[in-house]
Amino acid sequence: MRIVIAGGHGKVARRLSRALVANGDTPIAIVRNPDHIADVKDDGAGALLLDLEAVDPGVLPGALSGADAVVFAAGAGPGRGAARKDTVDRAAAMALADAAAEAGVHRYILLSSMGAGQEPPEGSSEVFAAYLRAKTASEHYVSGRELDWTILRPGALTDDPGTGRVRLDFEVPPGSVSRDDVAAVLLALLHEPRASGLTLELTSGDVPIEAAVAAATELED
Repeated sequence: MRIVIAGGHGKVARRLSRALVANGDTPIAIVRNPDHIADVKDDGAGALLLDLEAVDPGVLPGALSGADAVVFAAGAGPGRGAARKDTVDRAAAMALADAAAEAGVHRYILLSSMGAGQEPPEGSSEVFAAYLRAKTASEHYVSGRELDWTILRPGALTDDPGTGRVRLDFEVPPGSVSRDDVAAVLLALLHEPRASGLTLELTSGDVPIEAAVAAATELED
């Protein structure tokens, strides 16, 4: 498969690119900083230089031409203000979903966050509340498009080595999960057509990733 990854220089995205290459797939990393091109090429990915906050939306469908799937793994990142949570985590995800639909790239995976889909917890900071609201809006929009979408909501992300074992379901208790395991789950979801139309939550757990993905999609059946 040829997979376009938005936020291609991010920590999860780079892990996903390496996993895709090892699987025999072709990742194309969207990056906005030319200094990041060498890094994603070192991962084995192709590089597509685009700033999703500033690009003419009319350019995006052509940029996705020939892709089999799109993964939106972009984010404003820590230390960014509430405004950028909206322009990246909401608006860019929506624009890419529009472009995918127009380009005929029906498979779309949105990397969201546990806590999306509900009001931010009481006492949340302004920035975190804006982040969750942006993720909620992007989920609502993407799930309303005529796409084979999957939404993945991981818990708190860590840089711990992956275990290959997770907890994956429509709803799971709050927890953390390694970025290695998030990337591995994304890879498995990309190759599981039955995951289309599902919103899944993810934390570390005891179930091997392939079995966890199979169980989640069989529940839908």
